[in-house]
Amino acid sequence: MSIWSRIADALAALRSGEGLAAVFDSLRSPPERRAAFAIAVIALGAKMAKADGLVTRDEVTAFREVFHIPPAQEANAARVYNLARTDVAGFEDYAARIARMFDDEAEALGDLLEGLFHIALADGDYHPGEDEFLNRVAQIFGWDEARFKRLRARFVPDAERDPYEVLGVTREAPLEEVRDAWRAQVRDSHPDRMIARGVPEEAVKLAEKRLIAINRAWEEISAARAS
Repeated sequence: MSIWSRIADALAALRSGEGLAAVFDSLRSPPERRAAFAIAVIALGAKMAKADGLVTRDEVTAFREVFHIPPAQEANAARVYNLARTDVAGFEDYAARIARMFDDEAEALGDLLEGLFHIALADGDYHPGEDEFLNRVAQIFGWDEARFKRLRARFVPDAERDPYEVLGVTREAPLEEVRDAWRAQVRDSHPDRMIARGVPEEAVKLAEKRLIAINRAWEEISAARAS
């Protein structure tokens, strides 16, 4: 069963007046978490759109870049978006439920945040409200400020890009340790590993920007050490 078929079934099971929180609570088993991941990105993206007060065509297009949405399933994706946009539940409630759902696969939460960054930057502007929103979601996911800044540096054009921070090592780390950190992040970005931790096949393209950033960081460090 595709994630979109599972999403359609989950939405059809909602009783009158129920919000998306009920969907998150129903998708608990590992096979279903791929659908939950897709719903989470769309739903939190809808909540984030309120942060800058405007839903642009670019932001809508960004969903298509994060997920391959078959034409026949566009209505279900749109329903998730509209349910989240009008739901009285706040984004913090969504984020907390998602954090509990993936508490045994913390890397999946990082994948999800990357998807939200991709959507936030789709219009070429990173609004202060979006930064506050994403920072708060990261906090709910259990991230500290340093880890959030590392992720932000991959996406935001004017963010300070420290290659050591991107790889999560200190400037004093031996080159072999830096290389090991780089290799570990490359391994974690492999589609098979992403799918195993709950990222749907339709969204593994999220790894593309991550690989560009971590490879650039390794190249900068190794070149500087060689000079």
